[in-house]
Amino acid sequence: MKINNSVSVLSLLLGSFFALPARVASGQSGDGSGANLLPNPSFEASVTIDTDARSISYSPMIFGGFLEHFGHQVYGGVFEPGSPLSDKAGFRRDVIAALKELKVPVVRWPGGCYVSGYHWEAGVGKDRKPTDDMAWGVIEPNTFGTQEYVQLCHLLGWQPYICNNAGNGTVEEMKNWVEYCNGYTGKYAQMRKDNGTDQPLNVNIWSIGNENWGQHEIGYKPIEQWAPLVLEAAKAMKDADPQIQLTAAALPNREWTLPLLKAAGPYLSYISIHSYWLPLWGKNDMPDYLTCIMHSESPEQLIANYVGVLEESGYRGRIKIAFDEWNLRGWHHEGFPRKTVQNYSDPEVIRLVAAREKNDIASQYSMADALFSASFFNACLRHAEDVGMANIAPIVNTRGPLYVHPKGIVKRTHFHAMAMYANELEARVGKLTLEAASLSQGDRKIPVMDAIATVDESGHQWSIALVNRHPDKSLACTINMKDSPLDGNFQALVLAGDSPDAYNDIEHPDRVVPLKTMLTLTKGVIQLPPHSLTIVKVPAAAPTKAP
Repeated sequence: MKINNSVSVLSLLLGSFFALPARVASGQSGDGSGANLLPNPSFEASVTIDTDARSISYSPMIFGGFLEHFGHQVYGGVFEPGSPLSDKAGFRRDVIAALKELKVPVVRWPGGCYVSGYHWEAGVGKDRKPTDDMAWGVIEPNTFGTQEYVQLCHLLGWQPYICNNAGNGTVEEMKNWVEYCNGYTGKYAQMRKDNGTDQPLNVNIWSIGNENWGQHEIGYKPIEQWAPLVLEAAKAMKDADPQIQLTAAALPNREWTLPLLKAAGPYLSYISIHSYWLPLWGKNDMPDYLTCIMHSESPEQLIANYVGVLEESGYRGRIKIAFDEWNLRGWHHEGFPRKTVQNYSDPEVIRLVAAREKNDIASQYSMADALFSASFFNACLRHAEDVGMANIAPIVNTRGPLYVHPKGIVKRTHFHAMAMYANELEARVGKLTLEAASLSQGDRKIPVMDAIATVDESGHQWSIALVNRHPDKSLACTINMKDSPLDGNFQALVLAGDSPDAYNDIEHPDRVVPLKTMLTLTKGVIQLPPHSLTIVKVPAAAPTKAP
């Protein structure tokens, strides 16, 4: 499809929605998808914000990212020495500029499955040699290592978060890496100084292991082995630097978490869980918008259930959830990860590595990715007292919000959703009640709308995020500030494609972009475009109208 002057076309489209009077729309989808509103076709929703209720602060680290040595996330992503688009250190200037828009506070590195076969000493110093990447069946050049990662963090204002090798690594190796990064004295602190960095790198967040609960992982360990290993590693790493914050890999269930916390809970600040709701590891399916969007409530359910496990453990309030790998779509890596060195000239290995390029197909990243991401953030915000960090996996390339190619970048739909949340929300989460009809596909149902309200420290300036999940119908939503409908003109930022399947690519990088607009609310009603994210700014002393 050729899209010309797409921003102007979409502006006209959105303008037509916002000009509509408040009304009730038909509840039946016209696209043949079977989407409908239940139990009746009353196509409207209401949001009530209790302006007197206590608001809670949330951690900006829920907008975190993740980088793994996989595909073109690092090499050909953030780091490309010799490219005319890179600086002298090899970092892509266009990528740096784009990532600054996301205000990402923390990025986890170097993996992922990769880390369970990674030995950090291969990636420091001047005399670096390539090594085998057993997990992903390629050669690792080691030109991007600890120093380069921390330098990138400094360029972007990221807090570094290193994941340790609990696969074929040792506890001693974990401890030594902490000393290398943070120590003033000792053999490994001296190694860092000899490598040209006199002052400590100040890496304050560390993970013990990746997904060592899984048999796909190098160094798989059942919980009976994992819990005592985490305890031993935590003691050793804290011995190297008592101030670091630690997390450990866990399955989000009581069978795994309770024994782990019983053994190592006193040493942990976080506990790490992962989820990808479309498991596309072996087959790169591209499900339609509605199939994707029906997963939007799943993060909320997982987090709420896991909060219950933390409560049962007795550590709720002291240990927070680090959702340090999440994405709607699982990475495509047919035939991998593996646990042995590969024959790199094997035609089957070559084919499987090349098949990972399917992750780059632009049309996969539709409005579903943007709105799912918004719903994920809403879930974290609603559980702000328990979720301390979340890291989209990854931040660049593969399934990430920013696509990087040799000649430039493309901001995928979920890049813009992330940027809106990072830049437009206030610092605290308010109390919001939502009433909405259901969107259904087959026997699955979710609310057709999602919403979150944030407020500044004064308790007066509000930013309200509203998600209309319906693929092709607008939604009349009434916003009440306590007992009164919101009334008047308000600035807003709207992300909505010309189709639920709209996406950005190299030829059309701006088909889906957020648009600034001024909304007029009468008796509290706002008309939300289909498949859209709207953030409304409500200033202090905003006008309201008595019902």
